[in-house]
Amino acid sequence: MSSVTRPRHRRRAVGSALATLALSVGMLMTGGASPASAATWPTPNGSEPVASTISISGTKDYGMKRLYGTGDLGSGSQDEDQGPILQLAAGAVLKNVIIGSPAADGIHCLGSCTLQNVWWEDVGEDAATFRGTSSSSVYTVTGGGAKSASDKVFQFNGAGTLNVSNFAVKDFGTFIRSCGNCKTQYKRTINLNTIEVGWKGSRIVGINTNYGDSATLRNITIVGDTDRKIVPCQKYIGNNTGAEPKTNGSGPDGTYCKYTAADITYR
Repeated sequence: MSSVTRPRHRRRAVGSALATLALSVGMLMTGGASPASAATWPTPNGSEPVASTISISGTKDYGMKRLYGTGDLGSGSQDEDQGPILQLAAGAVLKNVIIGSPAADGIHCLGSCTLQNVWWEDVGEDAATFRGTSSSSVYTVTGGGAKSASDKVFQFNGAGTLNVSNFAVKDFGTFIRSCGNCKTQYKRTINLNTIEVGWKGSRIVGINTNYGDSATLRNITIVGDTDRKIVPCQKYIGNNTGAEPKTNGSGPDGTYCKYTAADITYR
């Protein structure tokens, strides 16, 4: 499932809360209330242990309940091929939930899905994995946030388009990675709009140029990266053999990495 070698350790500390989000983020997540900030990271409305993967179809609104792994989903390790807390059927909509710790492999989308106002307090193996096999699959993430990801936040293994907007991420390896060495490879399209990226992190997106991937970045705010070490868009040469993918440059080029300096704000 992973596209890169994963460090075998886990960041247990959640760390400091996210900096204040843009007003549009807060309004989306709170229905017009103040933006998400250190004071408004969502408070769970109760907690529920999950010992085996919960399958979801249609629309499920958890009302800001926290779900966390236990039993087979509760090791808290970075081991590969863990089960997810939630598995969404094609077309499913998931709303208003907090994935606590242990988080196992977070959420799997088996086809087109919508994640609305979903928060990860301490990312496990990955926060969400998108696995649809149709080029027409669309995965939509609106609102929410994730932090403390030793490696990736969103793993894009399937085909189609991933749209992420009004989202906050902090303390991570790669925010979104197009799978670099999956047995079956696809062309993947990634669109980011209104994202707050908090230090520390390594890459916002990683894509495979040889499969025709592209990433469009708009309204990206990077907070606390005084030395500008976070790479907005890393290019790779992917493969389907399981080998470690090779890098293929980084930065805007109008074809694979679609953004300009004006799309990235540092503060």
